[in-house]
Order: sequence, then C-alpha cells, then structure tokens
Amino acid sequence: RPGLVLRIDKETSGLLVIAKTETAMMSLARQFFDHSIARTYQALVWGEPDEAGTIAVHLGRSPKDRRVVAAFPDGDQGKHAVTHYRVLEYLRYVSLVECRLETGRTHQIRAHMKHIGHPLFNDATYGGDRIVQGTQFGKYKTFVQNCFKLLPRQALHARSLGFVHPASGKQLYFESPLPDDMQQVLEKWRHYVQYH
Repeated sequence: RPGLVLRIDKETSGLLVIAKTETAMMSLARQFFDHSIARTYQALVWGEPDEAGTIAVHLGRSPKDRRVVAAFPDGDQGKHAVTHYRVLEYLRYVSLVECRLETGRTHQIRAHMKHIGHPLFNDATYGGDRIVQGTQFGKYKTFVQNCFKLLPRQALHARSLGFVHPASGKQLYFESPLPDDMQQVLEKWRHYVQYH
C-alpha cells in the first residue's frame, strides 16, 4: 500500500521517499531491494577515520538493549550490512564524512561508524554524546558542550537520492543541503581548529 518507501532515523535530517500509489510503492520497493536506489548521507563523526573505506559487518538488535543496533563482526548474528564512506573534511577532533549505503539496515551508519571507533557527533544512542577526542577540561569542553546545544541530535543528514520514476521511467536525482544546525557546528569546528 502507498506510504514511506525510504525512512530515516528519528532526528536525522534530509530526504525521504513517499509513494502515493500502490504501483509506485511496488516499483520503488523493488528498486530499494535491488539496491538500485542511490543514497548518500553526510555525517560528522568523532576522530579521524581512514580517508575512505567499506564497513561490511552484520548488524542486529543488541542482546543488552533492544533499542540499540549492535555490530556482529563474525557474521554469526544479525543481517548483512555494507556502508561505503569517504572523508570530506578532517577537523582534527571530528571529521565530515560522506556515506553511501549498499544495504539499508536500521541505524546502519550510526552502528557501523561506532564499530570502527568513530561514533557520530552527539549521537546519544551510540556514545557520540560525550567527548570522544580531545581533552575533558577547560575551553575545549565548553566549546563541545556549546556545539551539542546547537546540534541537539546525531549529526546525520540524508544528502542525496537517485531512483527511476515509477511511471515515466526517468532517472531522478535529488539533493538536500546540510541543515543550519549541522552547518553551524561545522563552521564552529573549522574556526576552532584554525585558532586553537
């Protein structure tokens, strides 16, 4: 039935896909399952990951907390999940990354980035809401807490989306610029690393 084809996590900004008819829903769902819908996200993560990489680690519900998605590197639990990422900008303590999803698991980017030691900035569910890089004291701590107030959610944005229109067969592509809260925090980090 008609409705959301692609949803995003609560408090993630950006693009969604909603089908208005059952035919459109079936076509878009098929593209989603065939992995032919192109999606990119931008995230601000703690630390400095490798310039680019692929995270292919199974994800599933955490046995300790059902609201959290856990990584299962042995592949003995959870479902196959693949995230490709590349760093767009290093800012000493944090990095802006672009993520491309090959699969679409719940909390995929958030759980995968945590798994490689780079949780999303201010992601309370995956440990990014505390100071992961840098010092716990003084001006730096105050600076980070101010950034948390400006961006009171995980720093994740559904940036672009491409798919074939169900009726016309035309290839469509949409982009959504970074929202003000993420943009402001990025500018603050750029200024901070330049002058400290």
